[in-house]
Amino acid sequence: MANNKTITLTINGKELTHDVEPRLLLVYFLRENLDLTGTHIGCDTTSCGACTVLMDGKAVKSCTIFAVQAAGKNITTIEGLSEGEELHPVQEGFWEKHGLQCGFCTPGMIMSSVALLNENPNPTEKEIRHGLAGNLCRCTGYHNIVLAVQHAAEKMTN
Repeated sequence: MANNKTITLTINGKELTHDVEPRLLLVYFLRENLDLTGTHIGCDTTSCGACTVLMDGKAVKSCTIFAVQAAGKNITTIEGLSEGEELHPVQEGFWEKHGLQCGFCTPGMIMSSVALLNENPNPTEKEIRHGLAGNLCRCTGYHNIVLAVQHAAEKMTN
């Protein structure tokens, strides 16, 4: 424990200070230290995207980032998107357009979609598919996921 590092970062709008092992991955810090279990662990190799969170507004795979690398950063997890009972438009899109089936990939898909729409508020279908290329879904075939992102884009620009 003598090698632990003290980090301060903002998670879902709250500034937190924690002691962490230098080798602790951000995904494990979120899940085990903060009990933010919406960020899923799928592959530990950056292949699936289930662990995607926003770091300073950009989509990152938290299984490849050490918690110490997130020091001073603003991290948003799936738990930080909604405002009370009001879903984020992307969450609503996934609900309305049936963009989920088993739900395992859903948090990562939603976080990647939010990052995509923050950069490109009116993406084409091709741009959506490209923007989600780092996330794998084993159930839906992506059609309804694309519809969900299009629904959110429409809602966010109106």
